[in-house]
Amino acid sequence: MNYILPVLAVVIGYLVVLVFKLTNRKFLKLFLAFSGAFLLSVTVFELLPEIFGGHGHDHSDDKILGLLIMAGILLQIFLEFFSKGAEHGHMHIDKELNRFPIPLFLSLSLHAFLEGFPISGHDHLVYGIVVHKLPVAIIMSAFFVNSNISRWKTILFLLLFAMMTPLGTFVGSNSEFLRPWYNELLALVVGIFLHISTVILFESSEEHKFNINKLMVIVLGIAIAFIM
Repeated sequence: MNYILPVLAVVIGYLVVLVFKLTNRKFLKLFLAFSGAFLLSVTVFELLPEIFGGHGHDHSDDKILGLLIMAGILLQIFLEFFSKGAEHGHMHIDKELNRFPIPLFLSLSLHAFLEGFPISGHDHLVYGIVVHKLPVAIIMSAFFVNSNISRWKTILFLLLFAMMTPLGTFVGSNSEFLRPWYNELLALVVGIFLHISTVILFESSEEHKFNINKLMVIVLGIAIAFIM
């Protein structure tokens, strides 16, 4: 399921756009808020304790791990120069685009590959990835369907993107040469998750006004992550 669910999230997102013509932005913003809260909670409840408090952990490495978390945040900021914020539900891209968007694909693929890396050691994380990927896949699919990019290019883009997370999971599970660096790589991914989830939570609010519906879905996301 760790390999199948991330792919299904992208496929379902595309089918939702094709079949239901989903355009309700309020629903998508609430879904994004839930996904941001869930992903942030899984990061705080599971990944951060493992990095800094795992069995046999050498606390002399804490500053290096903290530096790598910050490096993950900076890496994600850099990737968003090319992805235009697609990872957190924004597609600031010219709708007249009619060619395969290679910079967008490469930045999203690297992001998806890295987020798949820790899934092998944290089964619950796959659900965080799924609820993160689904609204993003819906928004990306809606953009491509309404652009001048052909359907076969759209399907190719989404399928390749969908395979990146399972590929990251496979590499994380089977690469012996990466095992000594597991904690360091995990810290980098934590930085990516922290940036993505917090940006989603901040951007899902309308002019920083109090929104009871948003608050409820955020609390729900935190509660489900805690129970799991």
